[in-house]
Amino acid sequence: PAGGPSAMAQAGVLLTEEPAPQAVPASDLPVKVCEVALNTGPDSSSGLATAGFRTAKYLLPEWRRSNSDLYHKAFTGCEQAERGRAEAKELAEHAAATAQRAQQDSTAALGQRLQDIYFWKAELQKEIEDLDAETGLLAAQKLRLEKALDATKVPYAIATDNLQCRERRQPPDLVSDEVERELLKEAELIRNIQELLKRTLTQAGNQMRLNRDHKEVCEMDWSDKVETYNIDDKCGRYSNQSTNIQFHPSSVKFEESASTPETWAKFSHDNIYRAEREKLASINLRALIDNILHDVSEDLRMQCAAVNEAFAKHCEELDDTKHKLEHHLKKILKEVGDQEGNIAALKEAIRDKEAPMKVAQTRLYDRSFRPNIELCRDEAQFRLISEAEELTESIESLKKKLLESEQSLRNLEDTRMDLEKEIAVKTNSIFIDRQKCMAHRTRYPVVLKLAGYQ
Repeated sequence: PAGGPSAMAQAGVLLTEEPAPQAVPASDLPVKVCEVALNTGPDSSSGLATAGFRTAKYLLPEWRRSNSDLYHKAFTGCEQAERGRAEAKELAEHAAATAQRAQQDSTAALGQRLQDIYFWKAELQKEIEDLDAETGLLAAQKLRLEKALDATKVPYAIATDNLQCRERRQPPDLVSDEVERELLKEAELIRNIQELLKRTLTQAGNQMRLNRDHKEVCEMDWSDKVETYNIDDKCGRYSNQSTNIQFHPSSVKFEESASTPETWAKFSHDNIYRAEREKLASINLRALIDNILHDVSEDLRMQCAAVNEAFAKHCEELDDTKHKLEHHLKKILKEVGDQEGNIAALKEAIRDKEAPMKVAQTRLYDRSFRPNIELCRDEAQFRLISEAEELTESIESLKKKLLESEQSLRNLEDTRMDLEKEIAVKTNSIFIDRQKCMAHRTRYPVVLKLAGYQ
């Protein structure tokens, strides 16, 4: 059809020449010019004495010629009238046939036009329905994006809370370990995901606006097609027997702004093409959103698993270190007790040496009062002096060992305090990682929530 989908002429070309109507050319009837016969022959009475009696009279030949001319005129008039009637009848029949044929052609052209309008109207209606359905599907995907973006707030809050809690660890456990690196990676991943989801939300909103704009253009075109279809359908139903027909001489013309069938078809074709292009872009965007949400949920769960695994390993290391520290503390406490007993024994041994020392020194003191020659360096004197020196050396050795034992006890006490402090640090670290962080991480959203389904 002339207005079918293959019509692709340039828009704006108007019909400016009216096609020549097909009609029977009018034929002019011959005009009979009648001349009045003048009496100028040789028998004319002009200038004669009887002119007064013959002035208003004709001659017999003139009379006959006049009658003959009248007969001829009557015959010619009848012949012309008969020929005119025949021509008029033929012209009327031709005009009737031409009018009927023209009306049939016009009705057929209107019917073809109705088919073209119906075709484009149906295409536009299908495109409007498709765009409306596609916009609804894209709106559902946009809602998933919004839910997924809201769902990322919980993981981000958990990650930042874990980092803040671990800042309360005490030295030397306040280290940049694997758990902290994984938590920082998780927080950075969530921030990047949030930015990606926000950009995708903006893109989805713009695409929905484009879908609605092109749907509105198609709806306006469809509305015009419906109105035109109704007008042409009404025009196609008009007949000579219709009662609502009348003369409209001013309508027999081409409107200056009228389009051609090619530009008319191209207008709807371009509207549908642009709508199809936006629909395809919307479909691709929905597929992209699906992939983004799937990848986002998987990445978050994988990173969550990595953080949980790092926490589990670190808590296991803390437990093992704490058990070892407690084991060493038990040994230290036992050693402290033994050392305290050793110190008490050394003090007792030193005290035990006081009596023999007194005896030896008293003996030497008393023997120093021996008179005159009796003050002799005898064997007893040498033995007493040797005994006193041995006792002095033993006491000094015991005192030295006592000092060493006391220093060792102080060292053991310091080690005990360090162990107890370190055990308290480890207990605090375990409490933060296990009771605070890992317990908080149990609130991590499930995959369906991260994918925007909940």
